[in-house]
Amino acid sequence: MPKTPPPEADSRRLQMADIARLAGVSTSTVSRALAGSKLISEETRTRVMELARSLKYNINIGAQNLRMKQNRTVGVVVPYDPATRQHLSDPFFLSMLGSLADALTEQGFDMLVSRVDASELDAAAAPFDTGRVIGIVLIGQWRHHDQLNQLAARHVPIVVWGAQLPQQLYCTVGGDNLAGGQLAGAHLLAQGRQRIAFFGDINLPEIGQRYAGLCQSLTAAGLAADPALLVPASFVPDGGRLAAEELLGRGVAFDAVFAGSDLMAMSAINAFRQHGLDVPGRVAVVGYDDIPLASYFHPPLTTVQQPIQEAGRALVASLLELTEGRPAPSLQLPTQLIVRASTV
Repeated sequence: MPKTPPPEADSRRLQMADIARLAGVSTSTVSRALAGSKLISEETRTRVMELARSLKYNINIGAQNLRMKQNRTVGVVVPYDPATRQHLSDPFFLSMLGSLADALTEQGFDMLVSRVDASELDAAAAPFDTGRVIGIVLIGQWRHHDQLNQLAARHVPIVVWGAQLPQQLYCTVGGDNLAGGQLAGAHLLAQGRQRIAFFGDINLPEIGQRYAGLCQSLTAAGLAADPALLVPASFVPDGGRLAAEELLGRGVAFDAVFAGSDLMAMSAINAFRQHGLDVPGRVAVVGYDDIPLASYFHPPLTTVQQPIQEAGRALVASLLELTEGRPAPSLQLPTQLIVRASTV
């Protein structure tokens, strides 16, 4: 007597039949297209994949190929904001890509790098859905935590470099941004600075936590965070300059700046110099990341060091757990303050 297939198998067959009906092809054609068969035209394969995604069809080709030892490629996706177009040449991205490349090479895997619009993070799953990669490492959550939860819900193996958030279904690996902000704030306060400005977009989870850490340091010192010292800034080459100009234009008193990235801090320092403000005499400046250039800048930049080398290995290890069908709990890596001449 034939065995009754499990309910999920029936569901998958129904979904495949739905895709076939909508695409105007047979179910066998759909099956071949989802498996990446070269017997199927590119046009048909693309149409089938788009319909599969729209129906939330769980195409587990990546994990299947891993079990068959046919695929040794991991997708690394770097989102971009269409309004600012942060470049891959950004030193933080380059450091992270290098760390991931080293970690993947150690494990015998290749890396496929792609970019997606930060407003459409669900598109990050495309290389997995088409069978090109066994899983995805995404650098940054941006503002679409909900889309990442949806990917996790349909069992896409994805690990995100970013902050841990409430009701999170996906795995994150990230630095301790809250502690990093506290370290920066405590250091500036210890130098006698009390009017500390913050440059960054606090709607981004990691940046928001860095600002929250600064505010906690201020509160612990009996000081209130002044909204006039919070300056929105984006991760573009002149983001720090624009933020510095905005702060100066407000006419508020300040004696320090905590910037959301090293590049932002450096361009802010250059802007302050152009206005005759000495760093660190008149304004102390702290960055974030500790990119290689930070120690060679003039003055050498005080910064919160991100654990970049540890990050690559941790991201890859978590992803491989997911591709093998095992749980991967989110991980928070320690940050530390590197004190240099921009604050002392």
